[in-house]
Amino acid sequence: MRPSHISSANASADEGSSTSRRTLLRTAVAGTAAAGSVLALGSAFPASAAQPAPATGPRPTTPEQALRELAAGNRRWRTHRQEHPDESPSTRLRLTKGQSPFAIVLGCVDSRVPPELVFDQGLGDLLTVRSAGEVLDEAVLGSVAYGVLELAIPLVLVLGHQSCGAVGAAVHADETGERLPAHIQYLADQIRPSIDRSRHGEARVRATIDAHARSVRDRLAAEPDLARAVSAGKLAVAAARYDLHDQRVNTLG
Repeated sequence: MRPSHISSANASADEGSSTSRRTLLRTAVAGTAAAGSVLALGSAFPASAAQPAPATGPRPTTPEQALRELAAGNRRWRTHRQEHPDESPSTRLRLTKGQSPFAIVLGCVDSRVPPELVFDQGLGDLLTVRSAGEVLDEAVLGSVAYGVLELAIPLVLVLGHQSCGAVGAAVHADETGERLPAHIQYLADQIRPSIDRSRHGEARVRATIDAHARSVRDRLAAEPDLARAVSAGKLAVAAARYDLHDQRVNTLG
């Protein structure tokens, strides 16, 4: 399945992209399953951290609105029309009272893919969680769950990217049987189930990047607490890939 572009260049393309996003969100809702461990946060986090900060303008409150805002930001970024929003002194002061980010982006640690830049967002806009290859562990799961359950964030976006070193290392280790050093082997072990062995060379790495992002998306959507939010229409979990050569984010079905 060809990934659909998050961003578009004209009104006609925006309409088609909106249809694609609606399809993606419906797929995310329909694709949840009651699997994985329960993340019971309860009162583990202070209630004050979840208090929303007064906003200067309307913020996305639904998965569809959040995805549209990310799409608009990525379009600004890749066309060199960044606004660098929410950096003013008044915004910094406002955010001392709390936060109300509208999306969680689970991305890679790669220095070329900072979510706030890729989506042209500012302070208080995104809850970003980053691990090499978007690999899940308890800390990552807890961080995502905190955003959904305590901050009521309506969208989780798993963001893979072109030329991911973690995926490349996992593919190489799988092909050669080489043992990777220290904790890097853990990353490879988590990525290995997504390796597309029907392809070869760079095509295998590219296919695995997409397959792994989808796998992480599906695992998150299957977490019981998150699955309940999805079923209630309060949350969507989506996957996407960032292409370095043109800075475009493409959603993955």
